[in-house]
Amino acid sequence: MELTCIVCPRGCTISYDVVNGEAVNITGNSCPRGKVYCETEIKAPTRMLTSTVPISGGHYHQLPVITSAPIPKEKIFEVMDAIHAAKVQAPVKVGDVIISDVAGTGIDILASRSMN
Repeated sequence: MELTCIVCPRGCTISYDVVNGEAVNITGNSCPRGKVYCETEIKAPTRMLTSTVPISGGHYHQLPVITSAPIPKEKIFEVMDAIHAAKVQAPVKVGDVIISDVAGTGIDILASRSMN
């Protein structure tokens, strides 16, 4: 099997086999991060998620947000539902928690820019 590593801009094509739900015989990665990415992608894939939240009283109408850590891939739609339901009021500073423990993941949704 093959996948394209998304950890860095190189985009290595990684070849691997799956045995008992785990990646083995991993080749094609240019760095150790590619091997870790492949193992994680097979066993428990995660993604950083970015989006926007409506903001009142700000210079713009939407506030960009990001997860504080990668979330389990199977939780993406649940997290997006929570983000779409959120509304904030300016002022907001970069790094402010917009949603705490989103979808029970233990991960926060953070403001990724300041807005007065």
